[in-house]
This record gives sequence, structure tokens and C-alpha cells, in this order.
Amino acid sequence: MAAVTLKDVAERAGVSIKTVSNVVRDAPRVSAATRERVTRAVRELGYRPNPSARRLRTGRGGLIALAVPELTTPYFADLAHHVRTEATALGLTVLIEETLQDPTEELRLATGVGASLLDGVILSPLHVTAAELAPVADAFPLVLLGERSYGTEQVVADHVLIDNAAAARDATAHLAGLGRTRIAAIGADRKASATSRQRLEGFQLALHGAGLRFDPRLAPPVEEFDRRDGLLAMRALLGLPADVRPDAVFCFSDTLAVGALRAVHEAGLAVPGDIALAGLDGSQEALYSTPSLTTVVPDMSAIASLAVKCLSARIRSDRPLPFEVHVAPHRLEERESTAGVRRPLQVGEPNRSTAAVTR
Repeated sequence: MAAVTLKDVAERAGVSIKTVSNVVRDAPRVSAATRERVTRAVRELGYRPNPSARRLRTGRGGLIALAVPELTTPYFADLAHHVRTEATALGLTVLIEETLQDPTEELRLATGVGASLLDGVILSPLHVTAAELAPVADAFPLVLLGERSYGTEQVVADHVLIDNAAAARDATAHLAGLGRTRIAAIGADRKASATSRQRLEGFQLALHGAGLRFDPRLAPPVEEFDRRDGLLAMRALLGLPADVRPDAVFCFSDTLAVGALRAVHEAGLAVPGDIALAGLDGSQEALYSTPSLTTVVPDMSAIASLAVKCLSARIRSDRPLPFEVHVAPHRLEERESTAGVRRPLQVGEPNRSTAAVTR
């Protein structure tokens, strides 16, 4: 089968080949309606740019990388899907990299070292510092994802994130609004990561707003945001004296919440009858768990779109662009773990989450 060409796309969209080229390169001065028509034709025909020809013509091959800590986490798997979708619409190809939380690997990818074919990188960092990034972000197109905090006075690259404190505050306020008074938090990690600190801050702000006192016994430390840690932390909470034991728990991730849900089930308790549970990430795991988990859903599509468009703009620009911080929206989705009402899944619900928190 012959490869789809720019001419094929132009004929399908009813525009000139030059217009298709402009849309694929994300060039300015293309109307929204025309861009949408061309993008739809690209998707329908499965058009893929020729990277070798493009590199000879422009010095760029249209290959970018998405580097995340680990792909086994549902959030990052969803993120990869959305980034690939957004990149394809702009004629870019995405190479997926796992840093495995290795600081050396994060810095290697952030600087483009050993990646001569890459035009730019979208990186979700855990350890790389502002001092390490500052000398390189102008020289190599880079967009950061997640809540790794560099301070407002140290914006060293474009940064796309959600408001973690606000997301945690919304989930906790929802639990307090149910009349729960002993609300615990699972996710205060021993490494004091930016994500953990910000979500703990939002949790405490919501408690204060509801007139509740923060009890350190109701915030057991965890090593990672995974199911095992959620299980162990919930077991520890259930072992507290009856007058301290929580009647609601906010988990800093959906994977933690799934582990916590298992511990409650093992103890013969009911969710939300005995303990109401809420998570954060908007993962498919939360949607299909029993009961389904109330969760804060970051707008994953917006995160991916902002990141890819920022990176594309840097790749195409012949001059340095000012760094910007973009905050993607989120929403609270109430489900069975706090509503207490069984709700059959609707046939039309998406197969993939529209969410994911960056770390």
C-alpha cells in the first residue's frame, strides 16, 4: 500500500498542499476551521510525515520524546496516549522514554545528550534541579510536566501542571461536606516530593476550612504512590484506637486508593458506609473498581495539548521564547466510594481516562 502524501491529505481536506504543510508544521496564520479540517483528514488517512525528507529540508525530523518516571503507573500510560494523539495531529512522532526516577537519565533527556535525532523533549522530572536545567533550556527545546516545584522566580523552562493544592482541597472538602470528621490522608511520602507536599497542603487547608484539626496520626507516611503503600497505610489507620480511626480517607493518587480499598475490604468494613474514600488522578482503575472511586480528574487532554504545542512552538521558533507556566484544569468526579449509590457504567463512557497528575 502506497504511503499517504501531502497531496492526498490536501485533496481530502479540499485545500492546497501548502496549507496542509503549514498545518502539519503548526505554522501560524491558518484559520481554526481550516486547521481542524486538515487535522481531521490527517487522522482519517493516517498520514505520517517523512522524517528524513523533513530533516534535509528544515533541519528538523519531527521526532520528539516524552520522558516519564515509569509507564507501569496508569497515569503516565494515559499521559503517553494523549501526548501521542496531540503530537500526531501536528505531524510529530513521539518516542516514549522511562527515566525510572534516575536523576542522571532525567538530565540526559532534558539536555538532549545522546539524542541527536530528537527535536525536543517533554519531561516529567522528579529529581533534576533548576540549576541543572537553567543552562540548557534555551539551547534545546524542553517542556516540563508535573509538580516538581522550581519556584515562580526560577522558571527555567515551559512548565505544564495542575494546581495540586486546589485539587487536594476539593477532594478533602467533599469528604468533610459528607459530615465526616476524622479524615485521614494517604500519600505523605518520606521523600517529601513536590506532589506530596502540595497535596498535603491542600488537605490541611480543607480541614481548616471545615473547622477540623489536623492529626498527624491520620497521615501515615508512604514510600511510593502505589497500591502496596495504599494497602499498608490503610491497615495502619484501621489499627488506630476507635476514637481516632478515620471515617474518611483522601488518597493522593488513585493507585493508593485502590490499595486502601483492598484493606478496608479485608477488615470487613463498607465503603462508604464505614469509611468514605477519594483519590486523585482520574484513572480508569478508579472508574472500574468496586465500588467506583470518587476522584479528582485532571484534564489530561489539556495537559498533553499544552505541552505538545509549547514544544512545537519552541522547535519552530528562530529566536528564544519567554518561558511560561500553564495550569491545566481539574474537576471532582463523585462516584460510589463517597456517594453510596450504585451507578452502572454508561455504554458511552470513554475507554481511556481524560486525566492524569504529573509527578
